[in-house]
Amino acid sequence: MEENKIIVGITHGDINGIGYEVILKSFEDPQMFDLCVPVIYGSLKIASNYRKQFGMAQIPYQIIESPAQAKPGVLNFINVVGEDVQAEPGKSTEAAGKAAFVALEHATADLKAGKIDCLVTAPINKSNIQGPDFNFAGHTEYLQSSLGGENDRALMIMASDRGLRVALVTTHLPLKEISGALTQELVAQKIKDFHSALVSDFGVHAPRIAVLALNPHSGDDGLLGKEEQEIIIPAIEEVRQDKILVYGPYPADGFFGAGHQAKFDGVLAMYHDQGLTPFKALIGADGVNFTAGLPYVRTSPDHGTAYDIADQGVADAQSMRSAIYMAIDALRARRNHQESVSNPLPKLYQERPSRD
Repeated sequence: MEENKIIVGITHGDINGIGYEVILKSFEDPQMFDLCVPVIYGSLKIASNYRKQFGMAQIPYQIIESPAQAKPGVLNFINVVGEDVQAEPGKSTEAAGKAAFVALEHATADLKAGKIDCLVTAPINKSNIQGPDFNFAGHTEYLQSSLGGENDRALMIMASDRGLRVALVTTHLPLKEISGALTQELVAQKIKDFHSALVSDFGVHAPRIAVLALNPHSGDDGLLGKEEQEIIIPAIEEVRQDKILVYGPYPADGFFGAGHQAKFDGVLAMYHDQGLTPFKALIGADGVNFTAGLPYVRTSPDHGTAYDIADQGVADAQSMRSAIYMAIDALRARRNHQESVSNPLPKLYQERPSRD
């Protein structure tokens, strides 16, 4: 393998969705192979059936048993599901859920073992993947459990190469549970984690972070809710003691409506739809789901399985391509950051050559 080539592990997600379509479309462009060595955790048979169905061009491939056997310039497939598993496009099936989980499990183990450099996950169905070994609300929570250490905290960030980055305090919670889940400690910690990710994974020096309010009009001085006064504002004041540039809380509607997101390096939302709805409306197909706060880099497209178009060949692969790009960029940024902070003195002060 070529030196310094980044090995990107890619899970096939739900085989009945658009996962294989967007993966294959991404690598129809041969320039993608100049950026990385892809390792697909899934099924070459199912991938080939989709390629033929959509009339896509043949892409060079090989079957391998370990990422150590991966070669540049081809799609390297690790078959993790049996030959008897069949795709049923557009349907939520138990078999699809099991196939999605076994791919994720295998890729996560290889990531943890250092066999791949970063992970990109195609969309899963959060319902049919549930089982004895997967009892989580989504990828983020599973990866926290599988990859996180005692002091690691997964942070979900929706990001775009256009500069908009939206992180979430709470992720996959019912609306009725959000207020009770918010604490000053949690909000403060999420601000700190977001700040760290912006510096190490996105290469932003002294990032400016905007924090959104939970209630309409930021609670109107307690008339519409007291979470701002009792939780969010104290959390902001707390982290300012650490010299973090954080501002707010801002009413979410007016904040995005006035375009204030352009003035900040990151926006922290209190709950899932508060952050993701404006993000997807503004960014469209270029968005990426980035998991920060763990010792490993993981990204995913910002869309779901899209069962409604799973067998039509019309899926847009831009988000998958962006997820691959961002995984590579974040990995490089993190490595550069770690190198810069690990032992900076020798870089700043070098011995002068002897004049003897």
